[in-house]
Amino acid sequence: MTKATTRYVCQQCGRSAAKPLGRCPQCGAWSSMLPEVVQRKSSKRSGPSPRPAPVAVRLSDVGGAVDERLPIPIKEFARVLGGGIVPGSLVLIGGDPGIGKSTLMLQMALATTAEGPVLYVSGEESERQISMRASRISTVGAAAENLFLLAETDLESILAQVDNIVPRIVVIDSIQAVHLPGIDSGAGSISQVRECAARLQALAKQTGIAVFLIGHVTKEGAIAGPRVLEHLVDTVLYLEGDAYHAYRLLRSVKNRFGATTEVGVFEMSGSGMIEVLNPSEAFLAERVLHAPGSTVAVTMEGTRPLLVEIQGLTSPSAFGNARRTANGVDFNRVLLTLAVLSRRLGMRLADQDVFVNVVGGLQVDEPAADLAVAAAIASSFANRPLPADVAMVGEVGLSGELRAVSQLSTRLREAAKLGFRRIVVPKAFRNPEESPESIEVMPFRSLSDCLSTFLPGL
Repeated sequence: MTKATTRYVCQQCGRSAAKPLGRCPQCGAWSSMLPEVVQRKSSKRSGPSPRPAPVAVRLSDVGGAVDERLPIPIKEFARVLGGGIVPGSLVLIGGDPGIGKSTLMLQMALATTAEGPVLYVSGEESERQISMRASRISTVGAAAENLFLLAETDLESILAQVDNIVPRIVVIDSIQAVHLPGIDSGAGSISQVRECAARLQALAKQTGIAVFLIGHVTKEGAIAGPRVLEHLVDTVLYLEGDAYHAYRLLRSVKNRFGATTEVGVFEMSGSGMIEVLNPSEAFLAERVLHAPGSTVAVTMEGTRPLLVEIQGLTSPSAFGNARRTANGVDFNRVLLTLAVLSRRLGMRLADQDVFVNVVGGLQVDEPAADLAVAAAIASSFANRPLPADVAMVGEVGLSGELRAVSQLSTRLREAAKLGFRRIVVPKAFRNPEESPESIEVMPFRSLSDCLSTFLPGL
């Protein structure tokens, strides 16, 4: 016996309530509590359980090589996944609308058909539309024989096709579009997303098929649906980028089979996503040398060092309150840097509008870019350029001291490879023997010592 009851479920966090609420008490979202019919089973059992009891096995009896992965010819994609596709893994890919999720996944599907059949399921496009996009982004050729297209939203029908084709990889575009007929709520609801993801997880673990799920992103930047969706999957990837820039970043925020915060860089073009194998060179390609307010920071994205240009601009404020604008860096860290410059170095920035920008649309979150931000602002305020062959890395403390950062030797090698002759580092750097011979390491203890060297009389 089952009893049908109506619950009001938040479409953002999954919180349920017995009555409608205008605002979710858990996540604070407005108008997100929607009614869903819940089928509750009776507590009485009639007969034995249909599910057999699991049996524990020894670790030594578990087969399969630890490093067994399906290779991906797209090197940037393979880097983010940790070296390739793990059989039986469940991967969730999110991103803003139009950022290139479907294009990238179709390219991946075409590139991996040599490993076996690939099933691409779309609940939002027809087979003809997918075929037109495939012919635009790639020379299909022999890949067309092993790539199967399916325009379907019924998960039961999708699983039947999986049993028929037995693919190595399944792509679901998107998880919010598919539904199970046995659940009364509509596609994209909390119940549908959770149950569909659970069924696909069971498919991946029981058969060894790698499943990729494309997820919609809300206006807050989170993947639509309950947070349990991110806990179900093995890997969560975000495709990021500015609509006004050509570069796209594929970032790993969860990975059970590799390093998190790993980043792959792509360039969006008319023929699809093009790999950027040397992103540092691409981000610095249009840099103007000897321009006041410009400096180069050496940041880390996962295990990859990136050199990015950071620009600062100060201008006398025409209003009573000076403006502070940060694009590509943490706004609070910019305010911290301005306070250090004003208090410890005596720079009068209270009546100056300050703008900080990371060129190329990259988002730099780590504190190692503090020194470059401070130097760019000071250079613009003094209207004097910094040397073009100098890169900077270091965290700025509230006392104006420069604090050590991680993986400094890796940053030095990347800066030397791109032709920089000098690099400013914190005094705490204790491994000068690991630095390349072609680059001069300039350690400083404080921000004041660094700026007085490059901008004397500031």
